[in-house]
Amino acid sequence: MQIEITNVPAAQVSCANCRASCCRLEVMIISDTGVPAEHIAVDARGGETMRRLADGWCSALDRDTFDCTIYDNRPWICREFEMGSYECLDERSAHNG
Repeated sequence: MQIEITNVPAAQVSCANCRASCCRLEVMIISDTGVPAEHIAVDARGGETMRRLADGWCSALDRDTFDCTIYDNRPWICREFEMGSYECLDERSAHNG
């Protein structure tokens, strides 16, 4: 089932009111940005992703503030994830009601 998102007011799209929905996505590490080893998971083929905890959230997410604890060293994909993009709105809808 695909969620259709329409007419979301620009003022409502903000990382400040999202509670880090995108931090539940699988994030491949495709370049060296300095992600600390304790936040990296390696699959059977040697591919690296951000480690996610049992609750599905990224291990680098501060659960109290919903801020990234490694913001200056976050993966390239996190740097490129655009606030207000289709993917952003889709995740917000799925996790924030």
